[in-house]
Amino acid sequence: MWVWTAAPSARGAWHFMTIDPQTAVEIRYEALGRIGGFGSVKVSATIGKTRWFTSLFPHKESGGFLLPLKADVRRAEGLAVGDTVTARLEI
Repeated sequence: MWVWTAAPSARGAWHFMTIDPQTAVEIRYEALGRIGGFGSVKVSATIGKTRWFTSLFPHKESGGFLLPLKADVRRAEGLAVGDTVTARLEI
């Protein structure tokens, strides 16, 4: 898990996990005909016992996707920046 901020002084920050390019190929295949704006894919995500609905966003730098991890999920699962995270995704 890693954090992105628009500026060093910005309040709040976006937390993400990066989904690798090979898994992204499988996601794109499963989502054919259901890919939204900017190449996003709606998913149900589960980490540990926490499940939520969100969208994956293409990540140009890695060729994979980004999964946003909202604060409620991070708190419920005790996640911190730098943690290795395993998520289950349903399209």
